[in-house]
Amino acid sequence: MSAPVFEELQSAGLRATIPRVKVLEFFRHADHRHFSAEDVFRHLVEDKVDIGLATVYRVLAQLEEAGLLTSGMLDSSKVVYELNEGKRHDHIICLNCGKVDEFSDPLIDARQKAVADALGYMLTGHQLVLHGYCAKCRPKPHGAKPGKKA
Repeated sequence: MSAPVFEELQSAGLRATIPRVKVLEFFRHADHRHFSAEDVFRHLVEDKVDIGLATVYRVLAQLEEAGLLTSGMLDSSKVVYELNEGKRHDHIICLNCGKVDEFSDPLIDARQKAVADALGYMLTGHQLVLHGYCAKCRPKPHGAKPGKKA
């Protein structure tokens, strides 16, 4: 059991149970950031962790409630989780390869707050997901010659 994860769970008010430690360690050592509950479950089972899918869902909810993880929907079909690093951000997703990039833009944030204010809302959060093609996947313009950048 890793000492930093153990201490992090305790400081968040959670007992350091094996499922909580394993899930949080997974996020701390993952090669990318956004995972569904099924992704987490599959990786843990591949690592020979004895855990059930229902336990993964329960632990993810507990870690989110404790503020260690955040969740959102990057597409219309599933919730994904990521470490809560304290910085609010938005996402842009490549429609071809699925690459996810994160960004923050104070102008977008200010405009969203202005819209909420104008409509009489007290904004408590938002989620913005943009879709497009990353630099590697974007279609080449018609008539572009091979080897030349458009």
